[in-house]
Amino acid sequence: MSSSNPTGRRAFASLTAERGILFGGDYNPEQWPREVWREDVELMRRAGVNLVTVGVFSWAMLEPRPGARDFGWLDEVLDLLHAGGIAVDLATPTASPPPWLGVRHPEILPVDADGVRLVAGSRNQFSPASRVYREHALAITRDLAARYATHPAVRMWHVGNEFGQLDFGDEAAREFRTWLRARYGTIDGLNEAWATAFWSQRYDDFDEILPPRRMPYLVNPTQSLDFRRYSSDQLLHCYTELRDAIRDTGATQPITTNFMGLFALADYRSWAGEVDVIADDQYPDPADPHSPADIALVQDLMRSLGGGRPWLLMEQAVSSTSWRPHNLPKSPARARLDSLQAVARGADGVCFFQWRQSRAGSERFHSAMLPLAGPGTEVFEGVCRQGAELAALRDVVGTTVTAEVAVLFDWPGWWAGEQPGGLTDRFATLEQVRRWYRELWRRGVAADVVAPGDDLTGYRAVLMPHSYVIEPDAATALRDAVAAGAHLAVGPFSGVADARGHLLTGRSPALLRELVGVSGEEWCPLPDGVTALRATGDWAPETTGGIADLTVSILGEKLRSDGAEVLATFAEGLLADRPALTRNPVGRGSARYLGAVPSDDLLAAVIGETLAEAGVRGALPTEGGASAPLLPDGLEAVRRGPLLFLLNHGGEPVSVAVAAETIDLLTDQRTGAAVVVAPGDARVLNERRTT
Repeated sequence: MSSSNPTGRRAFASLTAERGILFGGDYNPEQWPREVWREDVELMRRAGVNLVTVGVFSWAMLEPRPGARDFGWLDEVLDLLHAGGIAVDLATPTASPPPWLGVRHPEILPVDADGVRLVAGSRNQFSPASRVYREHALAITRDLAARYATHPAVRMWHVGNEFGQLDFGDEAAREFRTWLRARYGTIDGLNEAWATAFWSQRYDDFDEILPPRRMPYLVNPTQSLDFRRYSSDQLLHCYTELRDAIRDTGATQPITTNFMGLFALADYRSWAGEVDVIADDQYPDPADPHSPADIALVQDLMRSLGGGRPWLLMEQAVSSTSWRPHNLPKSPARARLDSLQAVARGADGVCFFQWRQSRAGSERFHSAMLPLAGPGTEVFEGVCRQGAELAALRDVVGTTVTAEVAVLFDWPGWWAGEQPGGLTDRFATLEQVRRWYRELWRRGVAADVVAPGDDLTGYRAVLMPHSYVIEPDAATALRDAVAAGAHLAVGPFSGVADARGHLLTGRSPALLRELVGVSGEEWCPLPDGVTALRATGDWAPETTGGIADLTVSILGEKLRSDGAEVLATFAEGLLADRPALTRNPVGRGSARYLGAVPSDDLLAAVIGETLAEAGVRGALPTEGGASAPLLPDGLEAVRRGPLLFLLNHGGEPVSVAVAAETIDLLTDQRTGAAVVVAPGDARVLNERRTT
């Protein structure tokens, strides 16, 4: 399998150097008569659009019947866009096979865990394992690429769309067995890995194995974990097969597909090296007060997956979506703030779904850059303003965000840590990762989101909210980082299992005991409500609201200190007087361990102390170079290259002291020693330019 290539990466860098920040969205001209197309191009130019994605859902138009090809309308669209100076991200239409393919070949349709075969007529109605589907997808892709690889409008390629299908059918069973043979080699190796001595599950041949379909009771945990891995790999194979078909035509443009943030069905870390540019779809909920921080986590993840390189926001909503139970619209100011936030955290492109609002179909109520009400609308005027402002931010293109903090997260650990048959269903990996990350966001601290086992050299602080799976290489990387001077904070129920999902033996956390200086004999779900802690010695954490709320909930651990300083103990219940929070000096660094799920105040105190001890500074200057204090409520501060982004997600104006007089690129005006950021507004300051 080939991978992303330097030529594609250079082509993306060349495109952004030429055009500045990419701005546009999905364009579906096949939904409209030809006379609308010229109007679209004129309005795109007015809005500052310089990139559109074309053809994502056009398979039935390009191949109306088996083997037929109708490229004439697409020729016309691409020529119009090129004449208008608008670049095209040309999609393979393979995300939604035409109905005739599913009707003639029902074996391409996915089967759910209950054994029910789904029917054609929606989208994504294919089994990634289906050879017939893949043959047809390859055929249309090869013909599309052969025709348009050298078309001057085509500056990127977009393979498929939001890969995320699960299939439990017979073809998936065949491919799953092939995947298992490659992973384990022998059936004895599989039986050992799956611990099939339990419940008399031993297999004598790979051909006996099925996907984890509906069973009388719980599925073998390792079988379920491996099926997650296989399903992600099978989807990736669908992508790389089509990507390589495009390259085989001589296409030199960057090739990518759109990720979906913290999506459970694909391990994007394994995908990242196979795309020329990381692209992501992001739909933060305007009704959720945590959404600015939570989407910042996703954006830091996307930047991290690309090794720090600029990424592309492929889709977002300009106002309301149509798939939530209750779809609150964004104001134009909120849509602008969301776009600037992505740029602040490393995006060199900001796009929407979609350009022109559909008047029919399942997404007819989904907002668009050009609403059905036309260009004389607040939404379109806001889009035009975004286009102009993003054009003024050319200085940011190609620059990076420097992070001093690493947050550990990986998909297999997420999958393994939330399987049925555990201690509690109230403890969720993503909830903990988001809670820990919000404390960084509130301090203006950017983070790289890395996997356990990644190189941690150079990070001042490392946060491990919940890493259920820990392998020896990860434990070694953590020990080396702390010994070299990093300061580590570890959340509860971490380091529990190996990559097979088997629990590690001995006192927990087995591979991290020496590092954290504490060990446990049992994990203990806690009674409903909160459990009080008692600070020990001189430890009395301060927060902006006074003494921290020393309570925990959900899950605790029966711990003892093996040399670590005990900062707090349980004050009541089964775990009374046992350690709940510890700190262990190691080399030039330290490791804190939380033996229960902390309250917000306690978590803020632990992370604040970790950052302070590590000397981590936030995006805003502080007196004497102090570590990152809490920012005013709702203020987000990010440094990218020479630019300081100040985004006010709150409801009150905020005054921010800046290092010196600078230029605000959004207004092209000189600032004073302090700037005021109005509610819902933003400032982008170039601290290297004063005129």
